[in-house]
Amino acid sequence: MSLINEVQDRSGNQCELCAATDNLTVYNVALIQSKNADESANICGTCKDQIENPDKMDPNHWRCLNDSMWSEVPAVKVLAWRMLNRLKAEGWPVDLLEMMYLEDDVLKWARETGEGNEGGDIVHKDSNGATLSSGDTVVLIKDLNVKGGGFTAKRGTAVRNISLVHDNPEHIEGRVEGQQIVILTQYVKKS
Repeated sequence: MSLINEVQDRSGNQCELCAATDNLTVYNVALIQSKNADESANICGTCKDQIENPDKMDPNHWRCLNDSMWSEVPAVKVLAWRMLNRLKAEGWPVDLLEMMYLEDDVLKWARETGEGNEGGDIVHKDSNGATLSSGDTVVLIKDLNVKGGGFTAKRGTAVRNISLVHDNPEHIEGRVEGQQIVILTQYVKKS
């Protein structure tokens, strides 16, 4: 059974966050593309748009997290935890976060994007000061020698689907010439 079919069957063909049945897509929650159904969730277009574009956030839409945060699916728990942390300023998500329990490995996964870190969230910025998010595409602004890789990543190379190093705002990770490398944010610009 394919990943898409497995996730759709598990979800009953509805959004695993808000229970909508229209415009569904299998969303990879892991920072690196995964073929594991436990690392993907079936979500609707509204949820996906607000996850990927926080400026379009409608706090009332996310009241559905009161139910979905109790899911047994790790990816759904992680998404619920991340969205509740983004919405903390609304007040009501704080109560839900206090009730929510995540195993240590799932909590570590949830924090990979930097959400929910105490002491202020770490913000990754490119060479122009634009905020970088996990999954963004960046372009190298300088030739970079890849240590241990034996090649030079050329200026102008697009690095797609980056991941953020959660404990260092100056580092991101991405694939260049098929190899996963760490890149300094001062050498990239968001595209």
